[in-house]
Amino acid sequence: MLTILGFTMIATFLVLIMLKKMSPIAALVLIPALFCVFVGKGAKLGDYVIDGVTSLAPTAAMLMFAIVYFGVMIDVGLFDPIVRGILKFCKADPLRIVVGTAVLAAIVSLDGDGSTTFMITVSAMYPLYKRLKMSLVVMTGVAAMANGVMNTLPWGGPTARAATALKVSASDIFVPMIPALAVGMLAVLVLSYVLGRRERKRLGVLTLDEVLVEEPAESETVLVGAGTGKGAEKGAGGSGVGNDPKATGGSSSGTDADAELPDEGDGFQGLDPNRATLRPKLYWFNALLTVILLTAMIMEWLPIPVLFLLGAALALTVNFPHMPDQKARLGAHAENVLNVSGMVFAAAVFTGVLQGTGMVDHMATWLVGNIPDGMGPHMAFVTGVLSIPLTYFMSNDGFYFGIVPVLAEAGNAHGVSTLEIARASLVGQPLHMSSPLVPAVYVLVGMAKVEFGDHTRFVVKWAALTSLVVLGAGILFGII
Repeated sequence: MLTILGFTMIATFLVLIMLKKMSPIAALVLIPALFCVFVGKGAKLGDYVIDGVTSLAPTAAMLMFAIVYFGVMIDVGLFDPIVRGILKFCKADPLRIVVGTAVLAAIVSLDGDGSTTFMITVSAMYPLYKRLKMSLVVMTGVAAMANGVMNTLPWGGPTARAATALKVSASDIFVPMIPALAVGMLAVLVLSYVLGRRERKRLGVLTLDEVLVEEPAESETVLVGAGTGKGAEKGAGGSGVGNDPKATGGSSSGTDADAELPDEGDGFQGLDPNRATLRPKLYWFNALLTVILLTAMIMEWLPIPVLFLLGAALALTVNFPHMPDQKARLGAHAENVLNVSGMVFAAAVFTGVLQGTGMVDHMATWLVGNIPDGMGPHMAFVTGVLSIPLTYFMSNDGFYFGIVPVLAEAGNAHGVSTLEIARASLVGQPLHMSSPLVPAVYVLVGMAKVEFGDHTRFVVKWAALTSLVVLGAGILFGII
């Protein structure tokens, strides 16, 4: 009974948010509460929620201060050179922009944290997508898949969990998987190329001069808090240049090679080279602080929430020593902080009920128990296939510490090595990064101003395909 209710609860949640019948926050709270009553454990709902909130509180704190930190870094201009470099490469070509999104997300993912990857990627690419009226779900989907493949790095989380759960070396899991993961990353780039060609066919190719035309003042701000106080507010009007930018009557502001976006009032604040928050004299301090912060995170010198708390406090104090300026920066990023942290705590209700009622355990037991005996010698393949839906519907902790050891025991009984099971368990990560149970995905869709349901509808099929490509490559190379 709990198995059926568990699958039904997840299906109900996904259907409602994809059909936009409920907001993600409301669905994450109300649906599990209702099913908790159906299970007959309504009296324990409070305990389940508190347990879920307690487990996710450090993550929520990390996201809150990470958003403030990277928001301040965006404000002061740390990432402006990256944006200008991408502009020069992309040259207003939708195909290049989509491929550039995948490359940028993959590179930034080397820090091992999905939230920072999405904040930097969206900050750099969002202005281009908005200006060209490109599909924002293409940006979020490509970024999520690239980060999902790179999330298998030993310091990214899943590999470390698999190594811990199965008592094997993380390097023994990861290093042999590199060829298969490289094929997975290649698949993301090929998909980016295909999606980019589709966008190019829909929109055409513009010159950078055409894209840099001034927009009407009522155009939508692209980055919360990226400009002055006024720029932190969302305009009520249009969304950028149409398919014929010349119709705006604006003039060029530079050449393809070195043009920068002009100061446009409320429009396109993310790359305004004259915004009041820029701190060019502190550029190398901010760059060094960010490198130290990311190094400390990778080396695990301190817990990640503590690192971002200290980093945000130091960045605010040095870049904005006056209290009114600090309050203005915090206020400018308050919307993103509230949206993301609220979503995380709402997800805590969902995970708390799933785990507290025992639905997750029953679902896992049912899935493992229904594996045919004849599949025993192929348990690595089975693990890879199961990792795709299970890591989407479950947290990494639940999957790697609850399910993978059971699959490894079943595999060992049929002569399948523990390392093969461990490697196969990484296959589902491209889809996992878009799971409603992953807090970082709310940073991605929140900063990109994309509905979570729209992102889900778009990304699931492509991410599942990418996961299958990784699995196929692993089998072909004899890794799995």
